[in-house]
Amino acid sequence: MTKTKIAFFEITSDEKRYIKKQFDNNFELFFYKDKLDEENISLIKDVDVVSIFIYSKITQKIIDDAKKIKLIATRSTGFNHINLNEAQKNKVCVCNVPYYGENTVAEHSFALILALSRNVHKAYVRTMQGNYSLEGLRGFDLKNKTIGVIGAGSIGMHVIKMAKGFGMKVIAFDLNENHMMKELLDLKYVSLEELLSTSDVLTLHCPYTEQTRYLINMRNIHLVKKGALFINTARSEIIEPSALYYAIDNGIFGGAGLDVFEGEELALEENQMLTKNVAVENLEAIMKRNILLRRENVIITPHMAFDSFEAVERILDTTVRNIKSFIAKENYHKVV
Repeated sequence: MTKTKIAFFEITSDEKRYIKKQFDNNFELFFYKDKLDEENISLIKDVDVVSIFIYSKITQKIIDDAKKIKLIATRSTGFNHINLNEAQKNKVCVCNVPYYGENTVAEHSFALILALSRNVHKAYVRTMQGNYSLEGLRGFDLKNKTIGVIGAGSIGMHVIKMAKGFGMKVIAFDLNENHMMKELLDLKYVSLEELLSTSDVLTLHCPYTEQTRYLINMRNIHLVKKGALFINTARSEIIEPSALYYAIDNGIFGGAGLDVFEGEELALEENQMLTKNVAVENLEAIMKRNILLRRENVIITPHMAFDSFEAVERILDTTVRNIKSFIAKENYHKVV
């Protein structure tokens, strides 16, 4: 019997051990810590299934050259890093992990909110230097503050529940209002303009689509309540980069907690920057991010909101089920 060949990219050693336990001898597994790109297409020329994470950009060339690929299994909810049109044209199926870490991402969002509201990050650096002064560390209570949740889906609803636990007032903007949760949580849906102008904390939890691209931009950034905290654990493209930098530089945002940021995929390759030809716009994105890193009121984390032990296991379990169900011609989380 011919074995099904599966190549996993962007895989850690712990993930490799976990995955290997899920497959029997009918499968031949290949593991790579690097992302899949056009430079290493040869690694997948004989495989049936490819599993990737968000930094692997599946282009037309990759799909065209990998003639044997039948399934691309992304270990993420989003799939805009995959050329779906080309996959469909070549009869390559694509699946994703629609649910895995709603509470996980919400918890990280609140970690960023609390760090900024109580200056935890500043205090940590100061005490590491042996300085226990309280000067400049006074924070503010979350109780009775208004949090504006942009995107009240699964993750957004977890954020709303947590905010209620802190005694915060909650407003939300979403194109699809959940009337049942509105009643259960005493949730008020408002326009984007009202949310921007009245929120003490702005937090993004909507998916990245053509409708949400640059949802916050240079045209509406001036509506933001001055001094509001800005939290983004969703996608960097939801806020226009120039609007983000402008709001931080001009005090519109009193602080920013960013788990996603412009050019984040380049951070993994910065140690190679001196030996590679890098586009000017990429260097500019890195320079801007490095400037943000030096701001005391900005916290950047490396796209880790999803990364808890439990959430990663859920991602891997769903990915394995997707692959096995596809091969068995059963239902799976199909994108195309």
